[in-house]
Amino acid sequence: MLERFLVPEKDRVLVRPERMLAATKAIFEKCGQSSTDAALSAEVLLTSDLRGCESHGVSNQLRVYVQMYGDQEINPVPNLQITRETDVTANLDGDTGLGLHVLPKAMEIAIDKADKHGMGAVTVHNSRHIGMLAYHSMMPLKYDMIGITTSAGNPLSMVPTHASEKLFATNPWAWAAPARSEAPFVFDVATTQVAGNKLRLAERIGAPMDPAWISDTDGVPIMNETHLPDDYHILPFGGTREQGSHKGYGFAAMAEIMAPILSGMGAGMFMAPVPRTIMGHYVQAVKIDGFIDPNQFKDDMDRFLKRLRTSKPASGEKRVVYAGLPEAEEVEIRQREGIPYHKEVIGWFESIKAELQLDFELV
Repeated sequence: MLERFLVPEKDRVLVRPERMLAATKAIFEKCGQSSTDAALSAEVLLTSDLRGCESHGVSNQLRVYVQMYGDQEINPVPNLQITRETDVTANLDGDTGLGLHVLPKAMEIAIDKADKHGMGAVTVHNSRHIGMLAYHSMMPLKYDMIGITTSAGNPLSMVPTHASEKLFATNPWAWAAPARSEAPFVFDVATTQVAGNKLRLAERIGAPMDPAWISDTDGVPIMNETHLPDDYHILPFGGTREQGSHKGYGFAAMAEIMAPILSGMGAGMFMAPVPRTIMGHYVQAVKIDGFIDPNQFKDDMDRFLKRLRTSKPASGEKRVVYAGLPEAEEVEIRQREGIPYHKEVIGWFESIKAELQLDFELV
């Protein structure tokens, strides 16, 4: 995560992961989830926080989910059903359930199919937000598989290149591949210049936007550093056409095709504006031994990833990293020292604890 999105030291409150996990589980249970689903939902959010991806952890997302449960926009006990299936594919009806506990079940189906047939792919329709995509893509790693996840739908926030209308969500993708001794390669990115949830972090701590992160409401890229305005659109990664925004636009369109359209929901632009989040998802598991011996693959990955991280840094830079390495390092730090939350987040937890009549202690 960029330095500007981190909680300022003066505003940090360190919380033990197990305490936040217990508090988050209790809140999900109060929202109507089963104990099993609440534990899984809390684990997805806490994994995000431990990896330093605070934009998709409890800081931003939990309060949104609680509000949506209160407004009856999420089904706390969805009846998941496979509506179409082959040996290697399936389409799952999420029954308006929260993706935090729906999508891991979809990935489990994909893993089972990959174990039997080499590959497995599952689409999910009629679902809600899935949190950090990396969690779902990392699930196949322990089975010597590669994991892929994408998601799309609404709310809409991104403009296509040269457009003035928001026609995409942030439409993220995540890939994960195992290694032996090196940290696994885990690449999880929005197809926007900056993840939408990071903008809420920026707003909380007063961090400015870089040039070409956002546009005005006419779709014109804002090319100077600015604080987040009241009304804006997010640009595809690349920012401007000259800097390659058509590439981010293309990846966003493919997420739309692979998730909501392939699952039968149609594009997210036709779902807006209500409910606040209705999304389609796509997960895939690829069994490595269908192509090569997994031990050779992991040895080759170790050599590849080590060469990347030991390459000579550019002038003024301390080191070179690869996707997944800083996050793996952050997990060790935060498990040891605690997770740094903004004091405003702790204040929200105390408020919701009283409102829901819960009995947890964070600090």
